[in-house]
Amino acid sequence: MTARSHPRDDAGPDGDDVGVLPQIRRTSRWSRVWRPFWVLPMTFVVVATVVGAVLPEWEQSFDEHLPFVFQGGADGARGMLSTIAGAMISVTGLVFSITMVVVQLASSQFSPRVLDDFLSSRITQSTLGIFAATFTYALTVLRSVQGASGEESFVPQISVTLGFLLVLASVGTFLAFIQHITTSIQVSSIVTHLGSSTMSVIDRYYPAADEPAARRPDREWDPPESAPVLQLEAVEHGYVVEIGYRRLVDWAAEHDAVVQVLTPVGRYVTEGAPAVRIYGLALPERRVVMNGADDEEHRQLADRFDLGTVRRAIVVEQDRSFNQDPEVGVRKLVDIAERALSPGINDPTTASQVTNELHRILRLIVTRRDLPAVVEREGHIRLVHRPQRVAEVIDLALEELLHYAEDSLQVPRQVLFVLERLRPVALPEYAEVLDHWERVTRQIVQRARADDEKAFTRAGP
Repeated sequence: MTARSHPRDDAGPDGDDVGVLPQIRRTSRWSRVWRPFWVLPMTFVVVATVVGAVLPEWEQSFDEHLPFVFQGGADGARGMLSTIAGAMISVTGLVFSITMVVVQLASSQFSPRVLDDFLSSRITQSTLGIFAATFTYALTVLRSVQGASGEESFVPQISVTLGFLLVLASVGTFLAFIQHITTSIQVSSIVTHLGSSTMSVIDRYYPAADEPAARRPDREWDPPESAPVLQLEAVEHGYVVEIGYRRLVDWAAEHDAVVQVLTPVGRYVTEGAPAVRIYGLALPERRVVMNGADDEEHRQLADRFDLGTVRRAIVVEQDRSFNQDPEVGVRKLVDIAERALSPGINDPTTASQVTNELHRILRLIVTRRDLPAVVEREGHIRLVHRPQRVAEVIDLALEELLHYAEDSLQVPRQVLFVLERLRPVALPEYAEVLDHWERVTRQIVQRARADDEKAFTRAGP
């Protein structure tokens, strides 16, 4: 994957930072409906059941004997559909068992945080769906077969033939599922997938070095002491996975206010914790706390200032996602490396592979600039937030990795190799953090060499 900077719209004049804000792929309600693991298989089952009930009824409208379809009688149709139903439910259990074994192995071998990548696989969902759908379709069509041998009977030829075609599709899907499972459990596949997803988020989140607003120095903002404050508290717990920056700026400009987001993307928030503070609104009191209760005054304020727009701009979910969180992929990769370096597994080669993938990510991120924490539109401050900093991502990638790799021979040397390759491409503002980690890594490597020399001396003649 070759990341490139996407052009950002609304790149306004000086004093307008809206153009540098990240364009995100907002998670729609429709996509959230399809996210759970069971939704796609259940859709397959429902469609198959409806087709199995409607198609035989349609076939009863004509009495023609069709060529190139099922030619057997009622007993043959019943035997075939019964065999399909029995075989499909057995294989469905097998596929489910394989999936559970793979999930358990991935959780214990790599990290529980990578389970979403397995369960969100459309191949796995489609495999379970088509097997379960073939089972329910065969049972539904079976009830439409009428009569017996030597009697007037009705055999839905097209429906029975479609059941046979579903069996062929199930066999093909099963082969694809086996190939998918054997490749997705490999370390290289997991690590590469996480790295590519992280680089895609970084490409959307951090502005390029040549963005005019990104080159401006960080501005400080102190909330005015005398200004009225409207505080919105979180009404649910979880991780902040998405912030609609541009929606908040538009709302603040419309109401001539300043919106301060207190919890950044990727951080945990609990019910009742302060989530947003709004300055500059014409309030009846100096400070008002909105806690989501059905209070008449609160409802009037929400309707008057359209506070629902502010709440909808901040999305909270139970798990972190790649939509707008550059750190989540790095967190998962570091977790895999830590698990590999644990005494129970002792697999430094896997940690080295993770280090190589972190090299890809860091090589991109050190060429980007931080998002401005204070966002202006037309010369007026409209948004104050806490963006994820590039230096924080670098610390996250290296700090715990080096801590758990102190007794390893290859991982610190690999990290030192990465840092030496990052220096020529990194922006000047990241030189200090890279120098720090290079000094730390060299100290670890020197201690490892000294320990090796002592061990060699004790083992000598």
